[in-house]
Amino acid sequence: MSSIYEKYEPVIGLEVHAQMKTKTKAFCGCPADFHAPPNSNVCPVCLGHPGVLPVLNKELIDFAIRMGLATKCSIRENTLFARKNYFYPDLSKGYQITQFETPLCYDGLVNIRLKDRSVKRIGITRIHIEEDAGKSIHDFSDDDTLVDFNRCGVPLIEIVSEPDMNSSDEAHRYLYKIRQILVYLGINDGNLEEGSMRCDANISVRLKGDSKLGTRTEIKNLNSFKNVVDAIEAEIKRQADLIEAGEKVSYHTMTYNAKDKTTSHTRSKEEAHDYRYFPEPDLVRLHVSSEQIEKVREILPEPPDERSERFIFQYSLTETEAEEITSEKPLADFFESIVDQLKKKDDKTFKTSANIFRVDVKRVLNEEKIDISTFHLSPAVLANLADSVSEGTISASASREVFTELLAAKDASEQSKLFGELENKYRQVSGESEIEEIVKSVLSENKDEVERYKSGEKKLAGFFVGKVMQASKGKANPKIVNELLIKNLEVKL
Repeated sequence: MSSIYEKYEPVIGLEVHAQMKTKTKAFCGCPADFHAPPNSNVCPVCLGHPGVLPVLNKELIDFAIRMGLATKCSIRENTLFARKNYFYPDLSKGYQITQFETPLCYDGLVNIRLKDRSVKRIGITRIHIEEDAGKSIHDFSDDDTLVDFNRCGVPLIEIVSEPDMNSSDEAHRYLYKIRQILVYLGINDGNLEEGSMRCDANISVRLKGDSKLGTRTEIKNLNSFKNVVDAIEAEIKRQADLIEAGEKVSYHTMTYNAKDKTTSHTRSKEEAHDYRYFPEPDLVRLHVSSEQIEKVREILPEPPDERSERFIFQYSLTETEAEEITSEKPLADFFESIVDQLKKKDDKTFKTSANIFRVDVKRVLNEEKIDISTFHLSPAVLANLADSVSEGTISASASREVFTELLAAKDASEQSKLFGELENKYRQVSGESEIEEIVKSVLSENKDEVERYKSGEKKLAGFFVGKVMQASKGKANPKIVNELLIKNLEVKL
């Protein structure tokens, strides 16, 4: 953005709607399956037929408590469900069952790491339970709208942040952190494209240094990280342009057009009274006991931030390495499976394991567009490779070749057998006498370069090392090569 916008500070809060991975819907026994044929997972309860009664899904409560505990929220002992009344074609009941005045979880926080590596705290106002609406489909005709009611009643939690973010980058990092926690907990698949996680952004701008908040707008239903960033940027610019022109920002609900990267009004922003909230008459007060909370706490996985910190302390990884490896729970689990099977558990071998994982394993995942669950090399054979490199049996450069050749082996036993063969094939030459012969031969064959080096062309050091490694077919131990070059030519790597 140009300097005109630099005098403004955006104030941003996000509302994240996350579908829970329960087997059934929030208030009936219908499967909560995204891929089912249209209008096949429906019943009189989720369609809102007269006289039907909702029954609360207990698994949904436990999932919501998981997220509350993971985000340091307080858990409310007694809560009420409410009806949120509004008309929409895909809302067959004419209302949603939600929580209004008494959200299950409240007053929490998450920490995000900013570009400068500092940590910023983002407050969580509330996490409440509600059911999803259906889905209107406009793709098949310009004149008709189709409605799929499968999504009606699918369980959601809504995670409402404090307006603590001041840039689209901070909003992106916060949304990434919320997604990471949800997926770590196993309660959401994190798939924004399929709508199992959606985001509304509340945005206002004010002059930097001003403590008074500006008039906010809300951009609805953003379903990708890119759209969140681009929509926020577009809305900041739109609001700043209005203020610069002497106009006022109005309290509106907005939509984002990804094609031309603009935001536009859809309707006046609703107030709570517009929805005519009142207590859900068909559901009793929900009581959450301390025993239930503790049972949920006991099964919580190690949070990603804490796991990252442990990896730094326990495995001597850098902050960047630890954050990358713990970005997804299956990745962190796989890495620890490698570490658990190492023969030598020291800093050097941990570091080697991390390098193999981050460089070689992640490369295959990216190139083949697969996740770690379908990666076929076993943690055991990767642990053997890390041990071999750490011990100096195989050089770090040769380990790339070994890894590539191992990919041809199918099962764990075949991989183990092949590794033994490759370890012999790529075994480093570490005998000083043998390497010194190669060093002297290389220097003898390159006398002009030796003289140039002695005349001050120190960059030729790399040339000599390369020649020695080439002559040894990459098997010479680099440390010993370095020592012998120093001895013979006073060349240091």
